[in-house]
Amino acid sequence: MHVTLRTPVAQPPAQVFAGFTRELFLSLAPPFPQLKLHRFDGCQRGDQVEIELISGPLRQRWTSLITDSGVQPDGTHFFIDEGQVLPAPLRYWRHRHLIEPGPDGGSVIVDALEFRTAFPVLDALLYPLMWAQFAYRKPIYRRVFR
Repeated sequence: MHVTLRTPVAQPPAQVFAGFTRELFLSLAPPFPQLKLHRFDGCQRGDQVEIELISGPLRQRWTSLITDSGVQPDGTHFFIDEGQVLPAPLRYWRHRHLIEPGPDGGSVIVDALEFRTAFPVLDALLYPLMWAQFAYRKPIYRRVFR
């Protein structure tokens, strides 16, 4: 299943990319489920992020590896995180973070997700939740990168 959200911001791509820090990562976490950050190396190829999702007594680990990062010829900065250890019911996770050049020297932050569970029907049921989790980021991006 694919989810893509686009958020225009005022800062240029290089500045936005540099702003993808541990502090931003924590501020982007929605209120539910609770998130505990165990490791955040950064957003360069080979970096790792490890979190724990907490829903009442249920605790699940999530580890992502940054499998690619860089700058494309058009000036788009990017990094890709892929799930290595995923919480149930996820079986596949790939999140492309694109920071495209935008109008007037700004940028457009693109969150392009691909996820799968064992069941296509469950993927479809999870789609609105995934969309909402990433739509939650839009006002935060705008505030941080104004």
